[in-house]
This record gives sequence, structure tokens and C-alpha cells, in this order.
Amino acid sequence: MKTVTRRDFLRATVQSAAALGAMNAFGRIGALAAGASPYQALVCVFLAGGNDGHNTVVPNDAAGYTTYKNARQGLALKQSSLLPISNNGAAYGLHPSLTDLQQIYNQGHCAVVANVGNLVRPLKSGEKLGNAPATDLPTALFSHSDQTSQWQSADPTGLSATGWGGRSMDTITGQNGSAVFPAITSTGGCGLFCTGGTAASVPATVPPSYSSGGAPTGIVGLNTAPAGAAAAAAVQLLIQSGGENLQLVQAANGILGRGNQYATTLSKLLQTNQISTPFPATANNPLAGQLLAVANIMAVRNQLGLTRQIFFCQLGGFDTHGDQAATQQALLAQFGSALGAFYKATQELGLEQSVTTFTASEFGRTLQPSGSDGTDHAWGNHHFVMGGAVQGGRFYGSFPSLVLGGANDANSRGTLIPTTAAAQYGATLAQWFGVPQGSLAAVFPPLANFQQQNLGFLG
Repeated sequence: MKTVTRRDFLRATVQSAAALGAMNAFGRIGALAAGASPYQALVCVFLAGGNDGHNTVVPNDAAGYTTYKNARQGLALKQSSLLPISNNGAAYGLHPSLTDLQQIYNQGHCAVVANVGNLVRPLKSGEKLGNAPATDLPTALFSHSDQTSQWQSADPTGLSATGWGGRSMDTITGQNGSAVFPAITSTGGCGLFCTGGTAASVPATVPPSYSSGGAPTGIVGLNTAPAGAAAAAAVQLLIQSGGENLQLVQAANGILGRGNQYATTLSKLLQTNQISTPFPATANNPLAGQLLAVANIMAVRNQLGLTRQIFFCQLGGFDTHGDQAATQQALLAQFGSALGAFYKATQELGLEQSVTTFTASEFGRTLQPSGSDGTDHAWGNHHFVMGGAVQGGRFYGSFPSLVLGGANDANSRGTLIPTTAAAQYGATLAQWFGVPQGSLAAVFPPLANFQQQNLGFLG
């Protein structure tokens, strides 16, 4: 049996604190603002693994569906199962699991942004993977880890230490002048997206507690009766004892103290300030649990002193090399019902115009199946943007040709060359959020290579 040293204990304690709200080793968030601003929030829902956009948004006219069916082969959805939507009079269909999104789309509060992906610059007609200069293509194009980092950092040519969510918050730090809680919150294991370059953009992580309706309950062991007081005293003795690990002890003390402070503050507020909108059972739908936690935190935004917030949620399992039909059906059912409940929660809070929810995923998947029941890593993908400020009920960007080996195919398997850059997509969201025009180039390095820097899906 391994002996647990004091260093091991401190490391585990710090990790526990961080997972429940530790942040900002440099003090309170942004004490620069003189007055409150109207509330706005961005909520990123990351579909980890690479969601198959081809079976999420499908052409539903006779010719378009036939082309889709020929390329998809055994993975093609039955046309009769598609949920009808329209894009400027053209017929499309959503995956049959997305009934909630179909309703919100038809109400004009959800849009599809078509064929989005990491791009350094627009690829010219005829350029494909085999003949475009390597320096003009994203690095490690089909790698999960690299493409996730590039999506979240908005840097398609290398590794970045920060993400575009964090950098966006860096530019508007002063708008949260009276905040007593981090402006960026993750409920689903945020990576680069949440990380900025200043103390003001250090994120908090608030994992939803499924047994308490999504409300965080503080650091386990320090707030749990009957042993909580004794555990807290023991931890304090350990982290205050200096010795050879003085710097580690000081760091642990600060992180643990702040983590417990933020967790306790939030927990107390949520005991009497939780929304009443019903959500799907969180034990069977982890995304619903995350979005319920987000809605509950929004409910106490005024007490936390926050007028700008960014949230990161994640649903995994979309790496469907096999058994795709059943796997994606179950995952999209969770996704759709969770987003439907969350939109209703923003209406309950009177925030539907102030909250914009958007999807991201590291890449799309091949149009042509691999074998008969799965797909491989690809490039461009379709995404949803939802909220009262969304100019919805239509598509943005160019829906691609689904002909294998055609104009939009990077090879011959339906690896779509994106027609909209992830930087353009993110910049549109960031501008609505309040990022100044002059800061966009720093937040989205490739943006200068694209003529259109706002796609227009937000009013």
C-alpha cells in the first residue's frame, strides 16, 4: 500500500478546492468599473469527440436528400424521420432527437451556422488537402487534442496558452467591478477556452451536484457534518505548517481558502434562489445537470455582482467510429432536451435576450461511412446558436455540396472544407458579448484573413 505523504495530501486538497471554485490567486475580479452594465452571458456547449453534423442537419428536398443518401449509404436517416425546418424557403431537416431545438428554431430563436471549421485563411477554388500550402492549413488537422485546442484557443497554427473565452473576458474586465465570484465558470471540465491572460479571467469550476438539484455544496470534508469542523481544523494545521514546502503550503492555503469561500458563498445563495423550470433527470442527462447549474448561477448574478459571464459545458461521446446511429441518437436526445429546458430557464429569469448559447466540437465527421456503422474524423461541421438575441429560423454561412469528391470535399470521403472559419463564428459571438472591435484581432488571430468578420446571426 502506498504511503500518502504531506505533499500528496496537499496536492489532492488543492485539486479538490479547484474543482469546487478555486480561482484568481490575485484578488477579486475587475475592480475597475464605476457602474453596472446590462447583463450578458455566453454559454458554450462543447460536443466532445466530433459530432456528426451530416446527420444533425440534413437537406430535405428531393434532390438534396438523394445526394445525401447516396453519400451516407447505410448511415442515412430516413427522410420521414427528419424534423422539418426551412432556410429561406429551402427544405432541411433536423435529427429526430432534436424536437426542442426544432421548436426554438421555428420560433426564430435558434440558427444553424453551416460548415464551420478551423481555417488559417479561406481556401481558394480547387485547393484541397493535397495541394494547399501546409502553412495555410491547421496543424494536426484530424487530431482530437490538437483540434480541440485550436477550436478553444482560436489559433489554428500552433499551441496557445489561453483561449478565446478567457481573452474575450480580458477585454471587458471592468464591467464586473463589484464581483465576488469569477466571471468565467465551467461545469464540464473546461480546457483552454476558459483561460485568459489576466487575473480577472481565471475561471471557477462548479461541478453540478446531482443530488442537490445542480447546486454546489462546498468542499467535501470542510462543510460536511459531523466531521466537517474537525476536517477543516486538520487541513488548516497542515497547510499552515511551513517546513521545506513553504511555497507549496502558501499556494495551497490561498487556493483552498478562496475555493472554499467561493463555494460557500454560492451554496448559501442557491439554498434560497433556485429556478423552478423543470429539467430532464440529471442522473441520465449530465448536460442537463450542467445547464441547470448554469441557470441557477445566473439566478444569483446580482448578488454575485456579475454583469458579464461566460460558461463552458461539455457533453462527450461523439467519437462515433462504430455504432454511430444509436450512439448519436441517445446523445442528441440529451443535448436537445437539455438545451430546450435551459432556454425556458432563461425565459423564467427574464434573460432570454441576454444569454446566447452556442455549440462547438473539434471537427465534423466524414460523409462517407467507415465500414457500415461509423464515421471518421473530418473537418467542417454545422453548429447551433440559440437565444432571444439570435436572428434565427435560418442558416448562416454556405451549406456545402454533399457530393463525394465534389467542390467542398477535401479528399474523396466527404471531408468538408469549411466555408466559415471558427474565428468568424467566435468573433460574431464575442462582438455581441461586448469585445471591442479593436481587440478582435488579439482574441482571434486568423480573423484579419477573412473579409467578413461578423456573420450577422446576433442582433
